Amino acid sequence: MALSAKSSLRVASTSRTARPSVLVKAATRPLWLPETKAPAHLNGTLPGDSGFDPLGLGQDPERLKWYAEAEKTNGRWAMMGVVGCLGQELLGVPVKWYEAGAAQYDLPVVAQVPLLFLIMGFLETKRFIGWKETGSSGFINSFPFDPVGFSTPKRAINEVKNGRLAMVAFVGFLGQALVTRTTPLEGLAKHLADPVGHNITYYVTHIPEVLAGTA
Repeated sequence: MALSAKSSLRVASTSRTARPSVLVKAATRPLWLPETKAPAHLNGTLPGDSGFDPLGLGQDPERLKWYAEAEKTNGRWAMMGVVGCLGQELLGVPVKWYEAGAAQYDLPVVAQVPLLFLIMGFLETKRFIGWKETGSSGFINSFPFDPVGFSTPKRAINEVKNGRLAMVAFVGFLGQALVTRTTPLEGLAKHLADPVGHNITYYVTHIPEVLAGTA
């Protein structure tokens, strides 16, 4: 009886002390805009949660989990894409990243597409099933996938932040390719060499020259 009472007191004490720590963490976290109040469903427990949900898309707890996983996955793809675009230029690959799909390869694109569908379809299906069962990201049958032990709360936050930055950067790369027909480092070099002659105003007002490749 006495042991039961002590256990109950210990559990109650733990719950009382745990709640303020969560509230303090949520209160001291940086928000996306100073002097704003985070929505109730964004309580600071998700990595990278800065209280940004103006449309209230994450009010459903189950959908919020899926949105967080989707953001992380898209961020990882964006980080790989940004590294690929920049690496292609740094390594001197002659084909521009936005023209790589039209280039000729040893394996024709017609043969690549079904292989990509099969491989990516299998991997994404396994990832989705594993996430539904465990609530964590993984690879094939390993959930979570962390072979080198890098998974820490701080690195989880850094991954989300870097993923968001990469997604914004890749959208910038797309806009740059559409408007200026240049790659990231190529466009930067042209602008630094001639800031007045090569800027967004110039490219927008010289669309024919841009499309002809003479801008």
